[in-house]
Amino acid sequence: MAAYLLNSSLLAKESALVFILDIFFIWFFRDPERTAQGPEDVILSPADGKVVDIRDNTACIFMNIHNVHVNRAPVSGKIVKMKHKDGGYLPAFFKDSHRNERNLVCIESDYGLVRIVQIAGTVTRRIDTYFNVGDRVVRGERIGMIRFGSRVDITPPNGYTLIVNKGDRVKAAISAIAIRNTTGQNDSGHYAGG
Repeated sequence: MAAYLLNSSLLAKESALVFILDIFFIWFFRDPERTAQGPEDVILSPADGKVVDIRDNTACIFMNIHNVHVNRAPVSGKIVKMKHKDGGYLPAFFKDSHRNERNLVCIESDYGLVRIVQIAGTVTRRIDTYFNVGDRVVRGERIGMIRFGSRVDITPPNGYTLIVNKGDRVKAAISAIAIRNTTGQNDSGHYAGG
């Protein structure tokens, strides 16, 4: 409006750029409501994204710029350990991103200890965690956020088998990541109605 009144093409371009950036940030920081899917003993994905690696019973989920970046509790339980480590900002899908800034969150569930590692990526400069040691979390509840391209690694407890493969796309609180060895779930990673 001001650009029109002042007849300024530069102001009009700047206004359009600011408007586009506003729309992008509203879209990027979206946080849809979700309800945890499947039986309570199934470990759910803590993040939206693509499984880029599976190593030592750990699934590595890369969150691209178009994914929802809110992380969710894969199980219900008590946070028994948190540890933040400063580091660099290599692309989070690189194997040597172990040098990147990260935050370890350990949740003691009725089924054992679940380890989640939030890893900052190239653009990311902030990992937000919404809880502290001693707090209880509910399966599917928001536990934090990593801004822009980043990664979340999840290691299920002993007695669990990962049911995702490299290249699978997963959604936080919806996609199954691991099942107990005693359960007879299918290995699709998703549940009917979810």
